[in-house]
Amino acid sequence: MKITIKKWVYLRKKSRFSGILFLFILLNLLQSLPVSAQQITSDSLVKVQIVTIQNMLDLGKRNASLWWNGWLYGYSAATAVQGAIYFTNDIVKTRQDMALGAATTLVGAVGQLIMPMVPVYAPKRLALIPGETPEERIQKLAKAEELFKASAKREQEGRSWKMHAASGVVNLSSGLVTWLGFKRTFWAGFGNFLINSAITEAQIWSQPTRAIKDYQKYCEKYKNGLTYHPERQQAQWFVSAYPGGLTLRIVF
Repeated sequence: MKITIKKWVYLRKKSRFSGILFLFILLNLLQSLPVSAQQITSDSLVKVQIVTIQNMLDLGKRNASLWWNGWLYGYSAATAVQGAIYFTNDIVKTRQDMALGAATTLVGAVGQLIMPMVPVYAPKRLALIPGETPEERIQKLAKAEELFKASAKREQEGRSWKMHAASGVVNLSSGLVTWLGFKRTFWAGFGNFLINSAITEAQIWSQPTRAIKDYQKYCEKYKNGLTYHPERQQAQWFVSAYPGGLTLRIVF
């Protein structure tokens, strides 16, 4: 079978075109494989982090709820009882003590309300966030870490010097009112200060701190608690021509 020069040139060009087409297809496959593997690994890590945070928050919810509700109900009940005694008693000294006591415990109840315990509501809020797709899971992890950090911060603030100072101001004011306002003895005012201080310090030091410890463990294990953002690795390819063919170079 004879092959003319024209046909030979045509076949050579066709073969070269097929080779180039094959290289482009191979390049696309090489680009997609590393990215797909990275996305699978990344999504698995995101799932683990979400589950870890959810479990830690769930474990700390019970004690946080008991502490917050216990002190809120305790202060509220004390306010109601002292208020009732005030309105049903005719002794001036007793009425003064009950009025001052009710005002002090009311401040404590209001303090609980204006400083909600994040570890109490964080687990439920996290559980309600959708996480069906990889994109949703990345967003959910960001919110999970935000809630986790807020829970730890709330517990830190509850044990901070600011809480001791604020309580001390209220307790000192109560003692001064007893001593100077009601014209009692210095020791009566000092005793009032000590009793109220004992109550508020018990409140502060009994506050749970599990979120602080768990968040620290999480940060140590998952690179300081930073949300994972998958970075797409782009492959770079270079094509150079030379007499009789092409050279394709791929750099990842």
